Amino acid sequence: MADIRANLRDGRAGVPRVGGVRAGDRASLPYLVVDGAGEEVEPISQFLRELTLSDRSALTVKSYAHGLLRWWRLLDVLRVAWARATTDEVAVLVGWLRCASNPQRRRRRSDVPPAGSVNLKTGKPSLAAGYAPATINHALSVLSAFYDFHARRGRGPVINPVPVAPARRSMLAHHNPMHAVPRSPRAPLRQKVSAQPPRAIPDPLWDELFAAMTCHRDRALLALYVSSGARASELLALLIEHVDWAGQRIWVVSKGSRALQTIPASPQALTYLALYLDEAGVPSAGETVWRARRGETRPLTYSAMRRVVQRANHKLGTNWTLHDMRHTAATRLVNDPALTLPEVQTILRHAHLSTTQRYLSPSVEALFDKLQAHFTRPAPAPRSFPAGYAPEDVAVVFGA
Repeated sequence: MADIRANLRDGRAGVPRVGGVRAGDRASLPYLVVDGAGEEVEPISQFLRELTLSDRSALTVKSYAHGLLRWWRLLDVLRVAWARATTDEVAVLVGWLRCASNPQRRRRRSDVPPAGSVNLKTGKPSLAAGYAPATINHALSVLSAFYDFHARRGRGPVINPVPVAPARRSMLAHHNPMHAVPRSPRAPLRQKVSAQPPRAIPDPLWDELFAAMTCHRDRALLALYVSSGARASELLALLIEHVDWAGQRIWVVSKGSRALQTIPASPQALTYLALYLDEAGVPSAGETVWRARRGETRPLTYSAMRRVVQRANHKLGTNWTLHDMRHTAATRLVNDPALTLPEVQTILRHAHLSTTQRYLSPSVEALFDKLQAHFTRPAPAPRSFPAGYAPEDVAVVFGA
């Protein structure tokens, strides 16, 4: 057993992909985890049910279910019951995640750039082949919440197997979001996550990407993304009755609050939307605006829209993502002198102003033209003075 732990911790062994996450058939349990025999894992269902009843979104419940499925698979390999898990098993999980390859990062095509490489045209790195540090920290947060839930009910280990940093927790308990986050030591096993600047698409590359769209539907989507700042899933769920043509705005269900909120739309985006509806037909009330172009009539999914951008990337040699559209919209808004930062925060629906402030930092791409002008600017001519002035007097007045 010691050899198995060491092999997992060092990435020399894998975890069998047994069990899975299934859609639930109850309103209180949208997703559940089943083991290798197809049986529901009841301790996980109890925790996921509380998440749902605590008004967490279905996507959050699904994310927690996948994190706990990964943990259940590891415990099955280690032959450890969930209620007897310790920090040693959590350390094995962290070591395995640091070394294992992420199945979602596998490249099926040989002409796709390798994982982790940097695109020289956009300056964006591709996702690495393994699990990101933020993913490992999320896995630890899921486990900590799972064992806290069962501890409140007198089940599971006496001490939560996921270590914490009490000093850090007390420091951040009453943190003012307007101020910088204080520096404090991370809890054991937590990974260092570097703050990545937003990646907006420069105007010339944006024009190139927009020109690569092959139909009015895709042009309308990109124009709405970059003018409204809507998240990808929010805009894809847009209903036809939530388009206000006269007011030049649309209504979307916000990802965070899940409330119906209004956001602006540019005249260009609404023009392309009208062209798309003239071509594809106006959907009935209650139906989503965006539909697949091939096969039976069905809503356009996130995966299908992501594939549209991937095909454009393959053609242009770029690696833009759907979320880069929101970054682009935010960067354009904060650089508009007619808009204040709180106004941009309202449009983007950020919970904290500090999130909006991230877009104030200039990107290197935006400075390229200024830097090239700086490099090519001729050196200033040396100063000359009329004859008759003593060099000593000039040095005293103007400096040496």
